[in-house]
Amino acid sequence: MTMETARGTIDVSKSNSINLLHSKAVGLAGVLFLAVTGAAPMSAMLGNVPFAAGYGIGKYTPAAFLMATIVLTIFSVGYAAMASRVSSVGGFYSFISQGLGREVGMSAGIGSLACYSLFEASLTGLFAFFGNLWISQHFGINVPWIVLALVMIVVIAALAYRDVKVSARLLGIALILEVIMLLIFSLGVIFAHGATNFSGDSLNVFKVFTPVAEQTVGTVAIPAGAAAVGIFMAFWSWVGFEMAPNYAEESRDPKRIIPQSLLISVIGLGLFYTFVSWCAVAAYPTEADMVAKAFSDGVNFFLTPIQTFVGGWGYQLMSLLILTSSFACGMAFHNTASRYLYSLAREGVLPQAIAETHDHHKSPHKASALQSVLAAVWVLLYGLAYGFDDPSGQAWLGVYTLFAVLGTGLLLVLQAVVSLAIYMWFKKNGGGSMLTTVIAPLISLIVQLVLVYTLVANLATLGGTNGFARSIPYVGLAILIVGLIWGFVLKSANPKAYENIGHMVNEG
Repeated sequence: MTMETARGTIDVSKSNSINLLHSKAVGLAGVLFLAVTGAAPMSAMLGNVPFAAGYGIGKYTPAAFLMATIVLTIFSVGYAAMASRVSSVGGFYSFISQGLGREVGMSAGIGSLACYSLFEASLTGLFAFFGNLWISQHFGINVPWIVLALVMIVVIAALAYRDVKVSARLLGIALILEVIMLLIFSLGVIFAHGATNFSGDSLNVFKVFTPVAEQTVGTVAIPAGAAAVGIFMAFWSWVGFEMAPNYAEESRDPKRIIPQSLLISVIGLGLFYTFVSWCAVAAYPTEADMVAKAFSDGVNFFLTPIQTFVGGWGYQLMSLLILTSSFACGMAFHNTASRYLYSLAREGVLPQAIAETHDHHKSPHKASALQSVLAAVWVLLYGLAYGFDDPSGQAWLGVYTLFAVLGTGLLLVLQAVVSLAIYMWFKKNGGGSMLTTVIAPLISLIVQLVLVYTLVANLATLGGTNGFARSIPYVGLAILIVGLIWGFVLKSANPKAYENIGHMVNEG
């Protein structure tokens, strides 16, 4: 049996027939590790800061991270308020369904699933690029990037098959090592330069729209940058923190833990990212040198300074940790995509078999297996279209960057929609303060829509001449429209599944 609550939701904790996840498996630390590792500090810094500085806004890159901190904190205020009232593995999908209706919620569900499925595929590109580089440097072997990408997907599938506690422990270890290494890098820069190279102007959020000027530094010809690139890369670095509500049903006291983890992660990541990116910008003698390095040799933007200021051991360790970071980040996204599949199947939108949980581990093992297949398909399709012989152009600039652009664009749209849903839900159900349920959500809605427009308007800079880059807005729009149509079809074809859309919660 299931029990309907006063708000028309279905409490799955009262059911004897629904496969449930491992209840009370993780506490606050576990949820933080699962979510923050999705943001992947090492991958975010080494993968995104060079793009932001070399192709975007140069020395104002730290300001972009500071601005993103402010914007996402405002978003999190309303998001945390909603999470304190609704506990569901569906995350965005459930919040939007309950705030704006089931059809829009269905669109959000398919969009969210596509986001996190793409993000896992994206991280295989970063892992494959740096993996190819590391193996080539140490063993003189050129391993095709597609092989490394598929190996990562298979290993993640094996680990995600087990209890969520296993993922939390592994991701926690990876996160701690990443933070320590980036702090060592930052301290190395500080001890080498003191306060000489640190400029307060680099933290001026009103200058984040100041792009790099066209210039020539030595033999490096640098075209004019685009502010949108710097801003986008900053926001892409946070992707993952918003996954915390997806672990509500597996956490202890979710209505307290999930809101706490959201605010701790967004503010903690923001301060850390701003500090590390500020140190990275200050690691070079002049702004021109810094921009030239970021533009022409972004792979070594962090690695060269750490070798100079910390030593060869720092270089070697950071080279390894970017691999573990990209792997851990991909695993975190895999876990979230699996839970969206599980949630959609549990509610009858997808085949019920996908919602089965493992008898012993209580993991969504069938949803996890399906997500592994989806990630492999994304990567293989890109490789078949553009080739498997260029790790830099295909794995890093292609799979990693372009899948991230598509996924992040979708995510920004969903964050805007969920902000509106939060406002509407509290307007209907009451509770909360004016700040958390009206002001913060509406400000977040406006800002995120501006960011989506900025991203779409600057796709040429982000993707160059790549045909896939030009199609990104249309692919994203098609995904959302398919979900919306699906919702309307279910309303007449399967009323029971339609009623369940985004309305299964866990009050246990």
